[in-house]
Amino acid sequence: MPYFSVEEARAYLPRLRRILALLRRSASLNVKAATNGHAAVRTKATADDAPLDLDPEQALAELEEEGIILRDPVVGLVDFPCLHPSGTVVQLCWQLGEDELGWWHLPDAGFASRRPLPLPPEL
Repeated sequence: MPYFSVEEARAYLPRLRRILALLRRSASLNVKAATNGHAAVRTKATADDAPLDLDPEQALAELEEEGIILRDPVVGLVDFPCLHPSGTVVQLCWQLGEDELGWWHLPDAGFASRRPLPLPPEL
């Protein structure tokens, strides 16, 4: 499994924003199709809605190849696995709409236990 530094994860955010916007649109269309158009997932258009030369399947494959964990395609919630200097794996946590990567949590703790970056010196 690849691990990200905070800097590497932050550098990937511009592309990730576009990928998640694509996946969000796709999720919205899938919900509408499954309910014969009578339900909708409400999402706000963002500047990241620029076209991306990928289809949703390719976008998912890219995230998997990069090692990025897609937690929720509708809200655009992802985790970047990160190896702390102590050897403990943590998740760098980011959600579409956040300006910057600013959170982390332990793998079993999840979104509700996010803590602000920087990572503590010891874990």
